[in-house]
Amino acid sequence: MTTVAELEVPAGHFAAATAFERIPSLEFQFAGVVGEGPPLVWVSGASRNEIQEALEADPTLSVLASLTDASRERWLFRLEFDAPITQFQEVIADHGGAILETTGEDHHWTIELLFHDRESLSAAHDELLDQEFSVSVRRMTELDGDLSEETPLTETQYETIVTAHELGYFDVPRKVTLKELADELGISHQALSERLRRSHAALVSAKLADGDQQKVDL
Repeated sequence: MTTVAELEVPAGHFAAATAFERIPSLEFQFAGVVGEGPPLVWVSGASRNEIQEALEADPTLSVLASLTDASRERWLFRLEFDAPITQFQEVIADHGGAILETTGEDHHWTIELLFHDRESLSAAHDELLDQEFSVSVRRMTELDGDLSEETPLTETQYETIVTAHELGYFDVPRKVTLKELADELGISHQALSERLRRSHAALVSAKLADGDQQKVDL
């Protein structure tokens, strides 16, 4: 049964611990689905210059580009991350998982994941612990084929996410491009991009509506 899970990882076991120490109010949000190439990341919590200095001082990442001007409240950077994040991605991919969303704040990272079943999630979780990632599962939702009332996705969104997962769109690196996936689904790549965005938004909204989450035992 397709499973969506939310994992939490301390920055010291993932990325940007030094940046958080310099600016505790920092917030990170990966722009779009993590899948290929150095990611675009929205960062807020201080001025652009302060943020860039904090990022450049952090040994777990490199600033490849700053892509927005100084008139904004958050700034878009292209960042290249060091080993911990790439190791994390490899473990998730090795167990057939996909990274849907990645955010960071308050010295922690929150990663939303998609797996074919709960057993794959459990195996990935155990391997991450073996590699000393100190992860905790904060939320887990099993999506059955009948789309129960608890499922935040429409039938079309669910089918899109599952097809994208099965064809390797969320893999690192991706096995299919956005255009190839759109062709498979018989829609334009613009329509697919919007459908994926709405699907992710629905999952996030459901997560927020649940309020405070307790640790999930696998």
